[in-house]
Amino acid sequence: MNSKEKPFIATTVDEYLASLPEPARSALANLRAAIREAAPEAEECISYQMPSYKYKGMLVHFAAFKNHCGFYGVSKTLIDQYKDRLPGCKINGTTIQFKASQGLPAAVVKEIVAIRVKQNDDNSEHGRKQYGKKD
Repeated sequence: MNSKEKPFIATTVDEYLASLPEPARSALANLRAAIREAAPEAEECISYQMPSYKYKGMLVHFAAFKNHCGFYGVSKTLIDQYKDRLPGCKINGTTIQFKASQGLPAAVVKEIVAIRVKQNDDNSEHGRKQYGKKD
């Protein structure tokens, strides 16, 4: 790329996934499918240049990097509950880092997303302002 070319920035999740090499593309496509199954009403978007899901506020995000993929659960307390079910993954704060060749267990992803949906429902019912929600 010369200095005048702008780097590619995806505007949709489809574009983001299409820009990835294997095995990251397949790993994140599987992650996307699990998220969409657990939160069919969630809005899919790009936020902070990564695929993100909103439902009454932010739910989760994911991204691919040179040496790993990341799944961001927005809640450290929630992510910590799954450490034992994620062998080979690195947990740091709200982030689960995993090898693209390994992927993440769909059942765990679905559980995390379902809990995040419930958290956002509960917060919405109690009138709390949600991160990522426009007034």
